Amino acid sequence: MIGAYTQDIKHKEDELALQYLPAVKAMAFRLKERLPSSIDYMDLSAIGTEELIKLARRYDEKLNDSFWGYAKKRVYGAMLDYLRSLDILSRASRKLVKAIDYAIEEYRLTHEEEPTDEELAEILDESIDKVHDARIASTIYMVMPLHDQLHIGDEGAALAKIEKEQLINVIQKVLGEFAQREQLIIQFYYFEELTLKEISEILNITESRISQIHKSVIHKIKESVGA
Repeated sequence: MIGAYTQDIKHKEDELALQYLPAVKAMAFRLKERLPSSIDYMDLSAIGTEELIKLARRYDEKLNDSFWGYAKKRVYGAMLDYLRSLDILSRASRKLVKAIDYAIEEYRLTHEEEPTDEELAEILDESIDKVHDARIASTIYMVMPLHDQLHIGDEGAALAKIEKEQLINVIQKVLGEFAQREQLIIQFYYFEELTLKEISEILNITESRISQIHKSVIHKIKESVGA
């Protein structure tokens, strides 16, 4: 009798997970759209599905009246944790990402486009493969929450001392210094989770320009906290 009751509970839990499986797959697909081709959609979907099943099996409807409301952030968080586990930005690649960003800014002063990986490799005296991998890592890291991105490099120690509420205030103040278009880019990318292509179509500016504005915002925030 007890065994049958336990089996019935498990069946209901699995039914609950199956009900929201399409939502997890849609979430994985949207996240994949913002990532380089080297990241597999199936891996993201599998990670999300595994987390969904775990959450369904410990969900208590007496404490949470909406399962998806309870599970959504946790499933997305599991996918981000998977991306973090890839160790996409080693100490060496962090330095190279910074050097690439600086080189791109310098290149833009005399050209109206970004340099290719080959041109960057020549400018920085690095291999094309290293430059390519660093740019992929940088693209992956762009989907992370702002707080994650502010801990790239040695400045992470300085940022760790800042209270979360204080950091939010700094971010709001910095965004207030930018024009409305720049503020919209950050809103669209982080809060509405649109892709660079979608933002580009809405605001009629290039994806590379959107990426550049994003990096400028991160840099300003770091300056504001003394990192």
